[in-house]
Amino acid sequence: MPFSHALADRDGYVPLDDPASAPQVADDDHEQRRQLVVGRHMVDVSQPQFTWRAIVVGLLFGTILCFSNLWFGLQSGWISMMSLQSSLVGFAVFKALEHVLDVPFGPAENVVLQSTAVATATMPLAGGFVGILPALKLLEESESNGARTVLNFGQLCAWGLALTFFGVFFAIPLRKQTIIKEKLRFPSGTATAQMISVLHKRPDPTLVDERLQAETTATALNGVGRGRGTFFRRRGVATTADIASNDSQEDTDDEVQAGNTSVDDVKWVTKLLILFGSFTMSGVYALLAHFFPIIAALPVFGRRASTVWAWNLMPSLSYAGQGIIMGLPTCIWMLVGSVVGWGILSPLAKNEGWAPGPVTDWKTGSRGWILWISLAVMIAESIVSLGLVGTKELLLALGRLRVFYGKRKTSNSLLPQPPEDATTPNTLGQGVDDDANVPKTTQLVAEADLDEVDPRFLVPAWVTWGGLVASTLLCMGIVKALFDIPMYDTLIAVVLALPLAVLGVRALGETDLNPVSGIGKVSQVVFAGIMPGNLVGNLVAGGIAEAGAQQAGDLMQDLKTGHLLNASPRAQFVAQMIGSVFSVFVTAGAYLLYNKVYPIPGPQFPVPTAQVWLDMARLVNGHPLPPHVWPFIAAFSILFALLPAAAVIVKNSGKEYVAIGPWTARTSTLLRWWPSGIAFAIGIYNTPNFTLMRAIGAISTAVVTEAIVSRHKHSSVASSAALCVQDEAILRRKIAMLAIILASGFVLGEGTFSFFILLSQAFSM
Repeated sequence: MPFSHALADRDGYVPLDDPASAPQVADDDHEQRRQLVVGRHMVDVSQPQFTWRAIVVGLLFGTILCFSNLWFGLQSGWISMMSLQSSLVGFAVFKALEHVLDVPFGPAENVVLQSTAVATATMPLAGGFVGILPALKLLEESESNGARTVLNFGQLCAWGLALTFFGVFFAIPLRKQTIIKEKLRFPSGTATAQMISVLHKRPDPTLVDERLQAETTATALNGVGRGRGTFFRRRGVATTADIASNDSQEDTDDEVQAGNTSVDDVKWVTKLLILFGSFTMSGVYALLAHFFPIIAALPVFGRRASTVWAWNLMPSLSYAGQGIIMGLPTCIWMLVGSVVGWGILSPLAKNEGWAPGPVTDWKTGSRGWILWISLAVMIAESIVSLGLVGTKELLLALGRLRVFYGKRKTSNSLLPQPPEDATTPNTLGQGVDDDANVPKTTQLVAEADLDEVDPRFLVPAWVTWGGLVASTLLCMGIVKALFDIPMYDTLIAVVLALPLAVLGVRALGETDLNPVSGIGKVSQVVFAGIMPGNLVGNLVAGGIAEAGAQQAGDLMQDLKTGHLLNASPRAQFVAQMIGSVFSVFVTAGAYLLYNKVYPIPGPQFPVPTAQVWLDMARLVNGHPLPPHVWPFIAAFSILFALLPAAAVIVKNSGKEYVAIGPWTARTSTLLRWWPSGIAFAIGIYNTPNFTLMRAIGAISTAVVTEAIVSRHKHSSVASSAALCVQDEAILRRKIAMLAIILASGFVLGEGTFSFFILLSQAFSM
């Protein structure tokens, strides 16, 4: 029985793939008024929402992504969601099969497909396979206190299942606050929605949503109908035909036309060819590097810089692709971190005798010495950033509380009518909106209700809270069985992970960065007091916090995509669960293969994130720091603690331009290039060969983009300046989209070919 029918009897759920059972919109004015007030966000029931064909393709492509993420995660700690790429590949698969499909592959199915793929792809990070588990292996016997540090396949699967569920269940209640009420952008989720809309030839959902939201909010609050065609395109229940008809008649504003122009500029076949071509090129490099290892470490800075100071160039297309995906500002700050760490601090530590061993040695060399500075930067920025987000969340909560009590004082109804005298002051002193003539308290209630999905397409509350309790108990039991950690300590770890996940989700929604590493470190600090001297327990507690934030963040990005494309949140939730459970077994098997063929940590897979986790566990449990590193830790910690606070001040200044000495910069540009502590720290704990290719990829893309735009400007025959600006925006968006596709092929090619090389070595042993 498909999921769409499984809960039908329990809570009156309308099957997602049964258009005949969809509720019909009444024709009378009273019913229209009721729908306007209740304000259900449209879920298109004329197209399938949850299908097994979408799940299967999502699992297959997600498995490839999982292998790739595990490869690069063990090498450099880098993991990617690949939601954009999943939607493109899924579309291409079903486009090729469309002549044999009874039901066309639609946007809602694509949302489910990419949700499944993302859940499958990110398990290497969420399950701690690229951080916590290798760190446990690195523990000395005296540090483990007899606890298990190496897990077999069954134990790895149990560990993965312990971390898989509670973050997913906890994300469900966060959806209404972050996506519906506050409308946080979740940039990756929004970009994926735009990609899917382009593939399926729909208007840009962000542009349409903004316009219709303003129209329908005013309509509902004022009680004046604008016509059912306008309203029910986004509210209530509609069909694909209705959407196509209304869009073709009404999408006449310039922005939507601009969004539609890009649909036909780059056909999906072109995108697929770029993806396949870059995939092949990167795969060829992986084969060459395997048979001729010398090309993976080119001494472009001289023999001494290569052999003594670890400055090599690894011409890996996959790392160039990572740089394209990360963006130029991030890669520049990684490069700065690499220069400071490996070009200044590492020679200083070795020449002064503070780290006398080989440079690349974690224990006696300068690599281990500068790692502490990297760790300090990450902790400082993460704690301050999370503190700022937490403070904002607290202020928002106080504001909501004030509004709630204000509503009880002003009216007993859910949606009060506007006062007849618009000039009458609000009893809360909140003022009156001049445009809608409605108290702002009323608007807060109305806007949240107007954009919510019909309850039949939401995850039932009993599933959410029952699942959260059950998953917590499962985590407690498995952790007790594997590591003999008291169940109440694991319960504390889960309870601590939940508010940290809230902060991570909010940061992700605003900045597209989920500070999961910093969240894990906060948990480690707390558990140093709860379980002093227990390094295994400290690492496990950090892994629980990281998993909760990672799983919640991934699902929120997917839910944002689904919200913009009118997909069912319930279907996405099930897709996430299926992908996560499936990936536990896939990742566990792949992880054991890597450990069978390669020494981990080792030259091929240094697993830098494992060293970061382990050093943090040792530090908070009283282990001494290396000699003379403390002053540098203090200096860099203060610097990168002040920078996030300064960024908030600049952002909230309200000024379009900011004066910096004799220079003046646009605020948005300044914030885009603002120093990133996490990027700086990654540049330190990764050897320069990884960072250099990332920087080359990002810089090359920026140069090519500007060259194309400049050529376009000179050859443009636009009739007006406004049109020229519009053309440039479309061109930049098209170039960026193609660059991401090119980069994705680079990443997937090397990761996939390398895994097949791994399989051949494993079965030949």
